[in-house]
Amino acid sequence: MKAVGKKVTIVMIEDDEGHARLIEKNVRRAGVNNEIIPFTNGNDALDYVLGHDRSGLASTDRYLLILLDLNLPDMSGTDILEKVKSNPHTRRLPVVILTTTDDEHEIQRCYDLGANVYITKPVDYDNFANAIRQLGLFFSVMQIP
Repeated sequence: MKAVGKKVTIVMIEDDEGHARLIEKNVRRAGVNNEIIPFTNGNDALDYVLGHDRSGLASTDRYLLILLDLNLPDMSGTDILEKVKSNPHTRRLPVVILTTTDDEHEIQRCYDLGANVYITKPVDYDNFANAIRQLGLFFSVMQIP
């Protein structure tokens, strides 16, 4: 996955270590070799994406794609989504919601806040692994502005 000839870093915000390993393993199986930086909570992820001052300047020259779980221990994924998409330096970063939440109001809210893709994690292991491989194939052809 590239952006204007530059490598894209995948920021994975997922507190369930089993899901995180499964996501990374199946993204790799799909041939995506981009760096994946994992975070298990929202505050650390926001420090990385927006900077400690939360100005967003930290990501001015970075090409990031965010994989975001909505159910985190310290804050809601929708709060992270809102902060990323409302910041002028990060609003164009693609955000893929990858969560077990399938409530239609929550899905609509995420799209209203600027989510690019919303994927509900299947409960079944094989279906989840297959969904992540398909996501990896999507990443392999995706262009980031």
